[in-house]
Amino acid sequence: SGRRGTVCVFSGRGECIEKYFETVRDLRDRGFAVAMIDWRGQGHSARALRDFRKGYVRSFSEFEIDVEAFVQQIVLPDCPPPYFALAHSMGGAVMLRVAHAGKRWFDRMVLSAPMVDLPGSRTSFAARALLRVMRLTGQGGNYVPGGGASLVGTAPFNGNQLTSDALRYARNAALYQEDPTLGIASPTVAWADTAFAAMHGFRAPDYPARIRQPILMMAAGNDTVVSTAAIEEFAYHLRGGAHLVIPGAHHEILQEQDRFRGQFWAAFDAFVPGTAAFT
Repeated sequence: SGRRGTVCVFSGRGECIEKYFETVRDLRDRGFAVAMIDWRGQGHSARALRDFRKGYVRSFSEFEIDVEAFVQQIVLPDCPPPYFALAHSMGGAVMLRVAHAGKRWFDRMVLSAPMVDLPGSRTSFAARALLRVMRLTGQGGNYVPGGGASLVGTAPFNGNQLTSDALRYARNAALYQEDPTLGIASPTVAWADTAFAAMHGFRAPDYPARIRQPILMMAAGNDTVVSTAAIEEFAYHLRGGAHLVIPGAHHEILQEQDRFRGQFWAAFDAFVPGTAAFT
């Protein structure tokens, strides 16, 4: 009771609810209730394949079904309005698709390093064609070429692409060491194929212009997981959007050092009504 609304948190690929306990606390400290799910195929949600390390979906539209079920069965009946969305990476890509489809469950969305595109030529026509051929030949449940069974976020800290904060990285890695069933490994061919199709769709010249949802997109200046340039370009064409690049931050801004997280939360507070900046 007495909350200023509800923030629904949507994680990135390979993440779980437990990884966001600090973020939940930060939101509760701002006066919000918080609701969160594990996407199908990760965390403690059901897996489509027998091997729990393989996150698998047939289409990104399945994630949109997850969002609708979550909103209709949990958020609207049980959580105080107004409703806001906070999404990271893959979750950001899903929320862009939700907004593009005209779903207006959320008053505003804040997207952290949304997966609009990947750096370099990783989503080139040749890469997309290879994945499609592999999937059509029955290899959708295999790891992508070069991938393997090591859980995301459990490699040594040095050289990781996720965060420059060693303490938070170790904290998150400890989650998967304590309960490996929370994690997933490299992408499967099917996941990558549908993810690449979604990112290719974002390239349509009129895609961002068709979104009427107020959106704040925040990118990491040292991101090597998703393309910061693509985020900036997409945000530039949003009718009701804004964007901010946080210099020096790695991909997982919410798992970063406090000097980067502070910039994120300052922008969040200025954008989302009901936070300290509006009281």
